[in-house]
Amino acid sequence: MKFINDWRIIIVLCITLGLAPFFPEPHIWGKIKWIAGGAAGMQAMDWFDVIFHGFPFVLLLRKIILALLKK
Repeated sequence: MKFINDWRIIIVLCITLGLAPFFPEPHIWGKIKWIAGGAAGMQAMDWFDVIFHGFPFVLLLRKIILALLKK
């Protein structure tokens, strides 16, 4: 469980898994735009993609909140 609290691993996960594939736009960005547009036609696999590619950013947000609460 130590890797969940390591800044370097979380940043690498966000850059690689969170943003992959990079071209023509990051995958998570396309999914967020799709959801913001009403999520019409999204299937279970699309929602799994959102969770899979968004999880590193959830870890990053968690780490930032924990760091702010320690101060």
